[in-house]
Amino acid sequence: MQVRLLRSSDAKGANELLRQLGYDMPVKELASRIARVLDAKTHFAAVAEQGRSVVGLVHAYERPALEKSCQAVVQSLIVDRHLRGGGAGRLLMASVETWARSQGLTHVVLHTRVERDDARAFYEHLGYHKAATSHLMSKALEGP
Repeated sequence: MQVRLLRSSDAKGANELLRQLGYDMPVKELASRIARVLDAKTHFAAVAEQGRSVVGLVHAYERPALEKSCQAVVQSLIVDRHLRGGGAGRLLMASVETWARSQGLTHVVLHTRVERDDARAFYEHLGYHKAATSHLMSKALEGP
């Protein structure tokens, strides 16, 4: 399994992953969204690939703020339901953390729904902790 940057040609595979979480849209619409994300210099998007198949997807972005330091926000992380627990999610999150460090960011944050105990346990296993009752997860990053 390898992680690489998201490409426009990944729209079909990404669409299949998004459908697994209930986000159903035409591939053409997703292709347009992917193009916009890829054009944004403060966004990061990558896929986990097994063979020739996209089996995971992550999207993060830089969020500037006045009241706290700029953070990397994980907008979405999806791993094919049949391959969860196989390391794709861990690799994708590591790629976000590497990107965040390269941008000079010191924290990665994310939101997960209260009922997603499995997701929360996964993030906690990676060193993230609950930072709010909405289950905002945060992890301080070490070194480059």
